[in-house]
Amino acid sequence: MVRRFFAILLGILREIGDENAYSRYLRMHGVAASPEAWRKFSDRRMQGKYAKAKCC
Repeated sequence: MVRRFFAILLGILREIGDENAYSRYLRMHGVAASPEAWRKFSDRRMQGKYAKAKCC
């Protein structure tokens, strides 16, 4: 039961830290983990998040 709790907690932390999203990105694009791949991933995430201007 304790192992299951920590497995769930680790999964939540990976989602919060974008690790799961990065893993999906790597699989989808067929690339290996690297600083260059992380930079592209991060840039796309930030553009999607902050490109739309928010009003009042």
